[in-house]
Amino acid sequence: MQLFDLSGKTAIITGASRGIGEAIARQMADHGANVVISSRKAASCDEVTNSINEKHPGRALTVQCNIGSKEDLQNLVDESKAHFGQVDILVCNAAVNPYFGPAMDCPDDAFDKIMSSNVKSNHWLCNMVLPDMIERKDGAIVIISSIGGLKGSGVLGTYAISKAADFQLARNIAVEHGHNNIRANAIAPGLIKTYFAQALWDNPDILEQSTATTPLKRIGMPDEIAGAAVFLASDAGSFMTGQQMVIDGGQTIA
Repeated sequence: MQLFDLSGKTAIITGASRGIGEAIARQMADHGANVVISSRKAASCDEVTNSINEKHPGRALTVQCNIGSKEDLQNLVDESKAHFGQVDILVCNAAVNPYFGPAMDCPDDAFDKIMSSNVKSNHWLCNMVLPDMIERKDGAIVIISSIGGLKGSGVLGTYAISKAADFQLARNIAVEHGHNNIRANAIAPGLIKTYFAQALWDNPDILEQSTATTPLKRIGMPDEIAGAAVFLASDAGSFMTGQQMVIDGGQTIA
């Protein structure tokens, strides 16, 4: 058994046009999987899809999707199945954070958008792929959460609530569907060099402050999260379910 081999598997990755999602898609394709590249902007997805297909012909597909739309999410699943036959792996990576500041001042529309995009859309999408996984008695779900969901925050409170909920979503799925050989886990990245977190690493002073208490004294890179996703989706992670894998350079233990 090749522990990290994903040959013959198909993975949907949301928010896959850049950052952590793109890295996961590329690494899964490198390990043999067919990958569905999804985000709101089809052109950005196509850049990743075309690049992967140049290296691995026919292994990547673009499906445009706004995670806030239940119809878009269902189309994402339907198009993936129509093209590749089935969905074996789901990576819920796309997320939003339109508000930075004290939670007590967070506008209702921002709160609703964060909870809808970061929690409800994952709940919807998981429930869309689960029936076929149950029928086959095989499947792996990976939810990209955050270390923000492990501690309180004075400026990212609502986002942190949504990411804590993602941990619970993985646990619930693991308990409900483990007897069908379906595994669900969450990854909790620390500060990673992505566009999403650019405000925290683009300024040298802020970056130094952000990494000062981190044992490894540096920011993480997207591939350092992607490797964990490959592990969780493959036979290497076949006895791991309902867990949260913290990858943060040691920030939460210091």
